[in-house]
Amino acid sequence: MITQRFAVEFGRRTVGIAVRVPGGFMFYASDPAFEEMDGRLFPRARVIERQLRKVAAARRRRTQARTARLSPA
Repeated sequence: MITQRFAVEFGRRTVGIAVRVPGGFMFYASDPAFEEMDGRLFPRARVIERQLRKVAAARRRRTQARTARLSPA
């Protein structure tokens, strides 16, 4: 059996790989920003893409909130 695996890119950089397994795709993060997704099973590749966007957006919000707290008023 040939293993199907794909590089997963987000924001013009490789952030992990997706390996086809029974039931969908297993995601393995290579970028620490997406570590929370590492080892998760996704039913479709499109769902990985959606989750990458959610994780990136949450990270941006946390960074913006931290910056706002540190900025002088």
